[in-house]
Amino acid sequence: MATRVEPGEDLLVAYRRLSAAYEQSLRYAEDVRRLYHQLQRSVYQSLVGLSTALEAKDPYTRGHSQRVGAWSRRLAARLALSADEVERIGQAGLLHDIGKIGVPETVLRKPGGLDDDEWALMRRHPLIGAQIVGPFEALEGVDLLIRHHHERLNGRGYPDGLIGEAIPLGCRIIAVADVWDALTSDRPYRAAWSPERAMACLLAQAGSELDAHAVAVFAEVLTDVGSRSAV
Repeated sequence: MATRVEPGEDLLVAYRRLSAAYEQSLRYAEDVRRLYHQLQRSVYQSLVGLSTALEAKDPYTRGHSQRVGAWSRRLAARLALSADEVERIGQAGLLHDIGKIGVPETVLRKPGGLDDDEWALMRRHPLIGAQIVGPFEALEGVDLLIRHHHERLNGRGYPDGLIGEAIPLGCRIIAVADVWDALTSDRPYRAAWSPERAMACLLAQAGSELDAHAVAVFAEVLTDVGSRSAV
């Protein structure tokens, strides 16, 4: 004699099956999310590796991007920006020169001044860098910071000649870190400047080329660190 199944029992079995399927879907979605973030992290690390390899060819620029990334992160944090903004600015500082992969080495390594044609090639590197980083969702907003890190308050920067607060704050932060590290590092055409001379140069540019508040706060960061190396 067949066992009678009550209607309520049918509903319970269906509910359990639906619940099990839902839990399985959640686990699958979590696996996909985890793999996606792993892929994005791998992409970021690959870009960092590319940037490091580019600098490794030149003893004068080796470590520059790592230091600019670290200084930018410190300055952004000191300016009380959100954790997400600090992270984004730090990433952009680390990758700010990745576009130089598209600039001929004869221009990058030239020991003297650049002529007009060479400057035109050099000024393309923020655009190239933004194009390299732009497609990656995990680096959303970083491309904009890379594109404009050579803009100056007086409009004499590049590539777009932005003026004043039209320049994103993150770009103004990276610009201070970039100029500082360039001045305090050896270059083919000059020896590294002392921290005192470099800071005097930043203060002289504050309000005209560099963000005055960012420069003032950066001086505080330097005092706290007590050393030229941020890494």
